[in-house]
Amino acid sequence: MDWSRAKNVLIYAFLLLNLVLGYQLWNDLQEQADSNLDFTSLESNIQKMMDEKGIKILAKIPGDTPALPKISYRFVDGDQNDRMINLESPVDSKLIFTSKELVNALKGSIPDIGDYWYDEAASRAGEFILHPLVDGKWPLFKINLTLYYSEQKIISYRQPKIEVSDPGDEKEQRVLSASKALGNLIENFLPDGAVVTEIELGYYGEVFNSDAHLPASPAWRFILESGKEYYVQGISGDVISPNTEKAKE
Repeated sequence: MDWSRAKNVLIYAFLLLNLVLGYQLWNDLQEQADSNLDFTSLESNIQKMMDEKGIKILAKIPGDTPALPKISYRFVDGDQNDRMINLESPVDSKLIFTSKELVNALKGSIPDIGDYWYDEAASRAGEFILHPLVDGKWPLFKINLTLYYSEQKIISYRQPKIEVSDPGDEKEQRVLSASKALGNLIENFLPDGAVVTEIELGYYGEVFNSDAHLPASPAWRFILESGKEYYVQGISGDVISPNTEKAKE
C-alpha cells in the first residue's frame, strides 16, 4: 500500500468534509439570522414584558405597511360549503411545496388555482389549505380552498366560489405596523410562555352563508406554536381573539 498517497487522500477528504460542514453551519446561521426578531422595532417596555411573560417570537416581523382599501366579497352561490370534488387523476402531494408544479398539475381540474396562496401554517394532516389572493398578493383568510390527500396523493378538493368586488371609491389607508400589532398582543392578549411562529398580512372578514356582500379589512394574522390564531385589524387595531369571532379593543 502506498501510505503517502493514502495519507494525501485522507487529508483531502477531511478538508472536503470541513468545507461541507462549514457551509452547512454558515447556511444554518444565515437562516436563523433571517428569521430573528428585530427587537428594535418593538418599544422597550414591550421587550421587557416579553421577558417577564416568557414570550418568544420565532417569526420575522414584516416591516412593510402598505396602503390598502377595505373590500367586500360574496359567495357566488350563497353557500360557502361547496361539495367535495374528486380528482380524475390523483396528484402527488409533494407538489404542494413547489407552487408552480402544483398549479401545472391541478390547473386542469382547478383552473384558477394560480390565484390562491398556500397556507402551510393552517394546513393539517390530510388537508392542504389555500386562500384566494386579493389583488394577486394578499390572502383572504378564512376562505379556504381545501385539497384532500391520502397515501401521498391529492385525491379531492372543496372550493367555495367567491366574487371580490371592486373597491371603487373605497379609500386606501396605511395599515398598522406588524410591530405595533404584536406589541398590543404581547401587552394585552398573549398568555405567558406563548411562542409566535408566524406573522402574515392579509384580509379578514365575516364568514357566513349569504348572497349579500360581506366586508373584509386588512389584518395581521399571528399564529402561536399551540395553533391558536390572533387577528389584528390593520386599520382599527382591534383584536379578534382565538376561538371567538368577537373583536376586542
